[in-house]
Order: sequence, then C-alpha cells, then structure tokens
Amino acid sequence: MGWMFGIKARLRRFARRHPRINFAFRALILFQVAFGGAYGFISGVRSDAAGYNPHAFAIGISFLFALACAALALTSMRLRWLRRKLRTVTQRNEALADRNWELKEAEERARILFESQDDLIVLRQADGTIRSVNDAYCTLAKKSREVLVGTRFELPILEQGKVVTDAAGTRIHDQKIATASGPRWIGWREGLVRPDADEPAEIQCVGRDVTDRTEAERALGEARDHADAASRAKSRFLAMVSHEIRTPLNGIIGMNGLLLDTALTSEQTTYAKAVRTSGEALLVLIEELLDFSKIEAGRIDLEQRPFALDSLIESITELLAPRAQARNLEVAAYVDERLPSNVIGDAARLRQVLLNLAGNAIKFTQNGGVALIVEPGPSPNDVLFMVRDTGIGIAPEAQARIFQEFEQADERIAQDYGGTGLGLSISERIVRRMGGHISLQSTIGKGSTFSFTIPMTNGDGDGGGERRQPFAIPDLADKSVMLVAPQSVENSLIARRLQRWGAQTCTVTDVAVARALLPERSWHAVLVDGAFGPVDATAFAAVAAPHTAHRIVIFTPAIRHEYRDLVGGSFTGYLVRPLRAVSLAIRLNAPPQLSTPTEAIEPALDNEPLGSTTPKVTARGGLSILVAEDNEINALLMRSLLARLGHQVVVTTNGNAAVESWLAAEAAENPYDLILMDIQMPELNGIEATKRIRMREAGQTARRTPIIALTANALVEDRYACFEAGMDGFLVKPLDREKLAEVISGFVSSRHLAA
Repeated sequence: MGWMFGIKARLRRFARRHPRINFAFRALILFQVAFGGAYGFISGVRSDAAGYNPHAFAIGISFLFALACAALALTSMRLRWLRRKLRTVTQRNEALADRNWELKEAEERARILFESQDDLIVLRQADGTIRSVNDAYCTLAKKSREVLVGTRFELPILEQGKVVTDAAGTRIHDQKIATASGPRWIGWREGLVRPDADEPAEIQCVGRDVTDRTEAERALGEARDHADAASRAKSRFLAMVSHEIRTPLNGIIGMNGLLLDTALTSEQTTYAKAVRTSGEALLVLIEELLDFSKIEAGRIDLEQRPFALDSLIESITELLAPRAQARNLEVAAYVDERLPSNVIGDAARLRQVLLNLAGNAIKFTQNGGVALIVEPGPSPNDVLFMVRDTGIGIAPEAQARIFQEFEQADERIAQDYGGTGLGLSISERIVRRMGGHISLQSTIGKGSTFSFTIPMTNGDGDGGGERRQPFAIPDLADKSVMLVAPQSVENSLIARRLQRWGAQTCTVTDVAVARALLPERSWHAVLVDGAFGPVDATAFAAVAAPHTAHRIVIFTPAIRHEYRDLVGGSFTGYLVRPLRAVSLAIRLNAPPQLSTPTEAIEPALDNEPLGSTTPKVTARGGLSILVAEDNEINALLMRSLLARLGHQVVVTTNGNAAVESWLAAEAAENPYDLILMDIQMPELNGIEATKRIRMREAGQTARRTPIIALTANALVEDRYACFEAGMDGFLVKPLDREKLAEVISGFVSSRHLAA
C-alpha cells in the first residue's frame, strides 16, 4: 500500500506545479463522462428494442437533471468550504508574514545593537575561529569585519590577569591590551552559547574597558599600602615616644619609691606620694595610647590558652583592693560554681578589660563598693561578666556615646575625675574582637553595671596554660551559718556563695540581735565582720563559742594588726578582704580541732593581699647580677633595688661592655647568676649583645646564663624579638618592685634547686 500513497503524493505535487494541465485533464474527464452518459441514454431510448415510452423518457431526463443539480450543489458547497479555508490560510499567511517581518526587524535591531555596542563582542567557534564581531572590536583591532571573520585573530596581550570561573561556567578575567591609544585593561566574560539546536556551541566573548576601575583599584591598593605604612610608622612613633617617656618615668617612679622608704616628714611624704600618683597616672595614659594605637591598626592578637577563671577574677579584686580600701570602698568577686574551673581564652586581654571596668567603677564611686560577678551566659560555652558599682551613674544621653574614643559622660566629670576617655573604647573593641558585646545599665545616683558575654570553652581537659585544680566545696547541706556583718557589697556575695554551697545562711547586721539568735539552733560556723571593732567582735565570739566550733573574723589589711592577738583565742580563724572562695572553703572544711590557724596551713589560705608595696626579701646568699643600662638614673635605681634585695650588682653602660664583663666573669670561673639587659643601648644594643652571649655559650658546656630584657617598649613584636634573641624573660619599664622581686626570687629558688 505504500507505493500507492507514493504515487498519489507525486500526482498531487505534479498537479500543484502544473495547474493548467490539471484543469484540462479534469475538464476532459468531466466532458467524457457527461457525453458518454447522454449519448448512451439517447441511443438506448431511440433504439427499436428499447420500447420508447415518453413517460419513462421524461422520468429519466428528470433524474439526470436532479443528479446534475445535486452535483452542482455539492460543487457549490465545496467551493464555499474551499473559500473559507483559503481565507483562513490567507490570514495565517498574513500573520506569518507579519511575524516574519517582526523577526527580521528584531534581527536587524539585534544586529545594529550588536555592532554598535561599546563593549567588545566576538563569537568564536570551538577551534577559535571568529564567526562574528561587532564594530567596537573591529575599531580596537584596526581591521574590518570581513577581514576578521574566519580567522583566529587575537588582540595583543601585554599582561594577563587571574582567571576565575563562576558557578554558571563563565570565565572572568582581565587582560592588558596594547592599543593605538595606549595600553588598556579589558575585562572579559567568556561563555558557551548555542545558536541552533543542530549546530555546535560557540564561545561568546564580551569585553569591557575597565582601565579606570583597574587604575582606581591600584590607586586604592597603593593608598592602603601607604596607610598601612603610616599606621606602622605611627605605631613605631608611639613606641619610640613611649620608650622616651618610660625611661625617665622609670627613674621618677623608682626613685620616688626609694624616697618613700626613707625617713620623711609628714609633709615630705605627702609630696612624694603626690609624685607617685602623678607618675602612675602618666603611665596609665601611655598604656592606653599604645593599646588604642594597636587596636586601631588591627594588630591586636588573641591567645587561646586554658587558664583558671576564678583565680583570674580574684587576683583582679586583690590588685584593686588597696586602691578601693584607701577610699573606704569595697571590691569583691563572685564566680559561679557552675562554670568550669579552667576555660580557654586570652587571660591577659580579659584581665585588661576587667581591670579597666573595675578601675573606672572605683574611680567614680564615692560610697559602697564594686562587685565583679561571673556567671554562665545565655548560650552554652558563654560566660557573662558583670562589673557593678554604687557610683554616680551615667545619664541616658551619655550612655550612647560612652564607648566612643575620647568620650566621657560629660565635661564636668572629665574635669573632676580626669582621664582620656580611651579606656571604655579599648575595652569595647577587645570584647568585640573576642566575639562578644558589651552593654551598660545605669541610673544617675544609684550606680552602673557594665556587662559583656564572650564565648569561652571548657579547658579542664586541655593541656598547657595556667591551670588550677578545683577546690573541695564544703558540704553545708542542712547546716546553719551565721554572717554577722553590715549590709555591703562583699557581704551580700559571701551570703550568696554560702547559699550556693547549701548552707542555711542567716545574715545579721546587728551584734546584739546576733547574740540573741545564737541559742536558737546549732551553728556550723559564725563569720563576724571586723568592722564592728575588736571589742564587740571579741565579746560576740566569746558568747558564740558554746554554739559553734568555727568562729571566723573577716577584716581588711588596714585593721589586721588589731586582731593579730585575738586569733587562736576568741576566734578560730580569720579571712582577709577581698575573700577568695578557696580560703573560705578551707576554713569551713577544716575539722573543729584544726580550725585554729597554724603556720602550716596559713600560706595556703591566700591571706596576703596583692598590691603590697613592701618588697620581698630574697633568700640569703643573694645573686651575682649583671645590669646593662645606659641611663644613669635607671642604673642607680636598679643598683639600689637589687642591693636592698641582698644581691651583688655590676652595672655596664652598653652592650659591648656587658659582653666583655660576662666573658671576664666566665673566665674567672665566677659567672653571673642573672643578667638584666636593657634593649636600647649605644654601641651595641641588648638584642645583639644577647645573641653574642648565646653564640659563645653554644660552643661551651657551661650552664646557660639567664637573661631578662629591660625595655620601655611594650609592643608585642619587641617581646618576640627578645625571645628570638635567646632572652628568658621580659620586664617593662617603669619597673615594678614587686615584679622585679618576684623574678629574682624565682631565680633564687631555681639556683637552690639546682644546687
């Protein structure tokens, strides 16, 4: 059957191609059919054997006429249907013609747009042959379109930028092109396009002149480099200025300390203390300026090392205690027991922030005190730090700008209390660098609370760092503890801690009321505030003796001498403000028969507050110490301080002399036990002198001489340079007598252990 359809299709195509032949053939067929039918009918009728009947003839003629009419009607209907189809086809042809015209117009517009684009546009085949380019490319290439199409022409490349491919597969890169008007940077975007489903994909390259952007980026980069260089120069300038200020300041503060240790009249003592206060204020200003400079330059680095959180917080309160107690203020700390004993973070920066906030709180508080409270934060591994005071408060309009640099609450406060306004700005930036946020709540006349939350992971299972084992918390469940003390910041925190330990705490503010409450129950311990005075406190302790085995007095170092002879009699122990949690726990854990303090357990109770100005005396025998210091006043100060500590001192004024003195001592088999080396000295600085000493020691079997750096530079890179040179420690000027004595004591102990 397939061949029949094939013949029909060919005939139809032939008829469409030759309409006249088709018409003649159809007319011939119709004539033959009509003529044959009429002739046959007439012949049949007129035949003798046909039996002509006029009626039958009329009927036949009528039938034929009817057939002709039916055929004409069918033909008319078909013609009308064909006319309708023809109109429909005509309309479709017109629509297609319109669409074809629109497509041609759109194609022409696209061609005009393609050719008139300022961007370079070139279509290439997979092998790199140019298929089409626009006028901009032709202009830049200085060639016509006819010449470029069909070639693999490439613009001359002077410099190729980095190639980046985005998620859609488009290659993006910059090229420096040589042109008649000079080198130009072109930013290219290259991607695959498919013009037709039956044709292979082509590479469409679109280039834009980005010379201005590239030059701007380069100018911006150069400006950034200049800014970085300026920032480094500023930091070095501040470091140099700091060094130049610290050097005489070291002599001022040090010599003033020596002067205060001599016999002075009351008036002279007042003047000398004023000099010390001014020197310390100047030192704080220098530290703030250096910190602000490092933070502003983005050069603040954070360490991630485990450290004892409660020890850090309590050491801060002990450091600030003398300043607070000198103004009749309290400073206390509370670390929640739910926090881990050791956490991972930057202890030095955290100490700096808390010292700044707590120091400001003491500065702006006239009555009451300051509390450092540390609790778990709202999220896991978050620690909440709060510094709460009962000071003058901060107005709402000033709270919004209090963390900006060089800002204070108002001009009156700046005049009355002084300061640069950098401390809170530095603290806020450090907290933000740690991943936290600092906030303030304050009421005029009622005090302020600075709080911040930072993430700090548990460091109990991490090795290294300054660690502390958790102390034994006393089991005070179902036990009663009486706290006889006036309402104050620290006493409320003591009561809170006792309640956390499970004790039924009874806080009484009047001694007479406390005496009346004693017979009501059995008391595990009674804590008495020394502020009531030794007479009333001792009388109450005597009355409380039958009711409790632990009678503990709490006092400040200023009134310690008043209770020295009472401990061991009326009282079974004592605690010194600010309290350490471990000291309170040891007192409450002690059995009744051991509750009386002895020399054996006294050092473990941390009863000596930090911040004492009394220098520690080293072990007998002293050390042989070489001091390399070019400043005469500082050299005299070092000699005096070390001589007071019982050491033999040799002073040199430059690095060469220090190396020669060390070599002479080694040759005489009387080596130095310790070298205190200034960093900046004439002829040979301390870094190079240390390197020479370490090089000499490398070829010998003799012991390594400890070398401690003395410098007025406080930048981190200066410390790294000291340690890389082979130094063993670092002391920043102005020298703190306590730190110097602590370092010397450490070397004395190590020497005795080695012996």
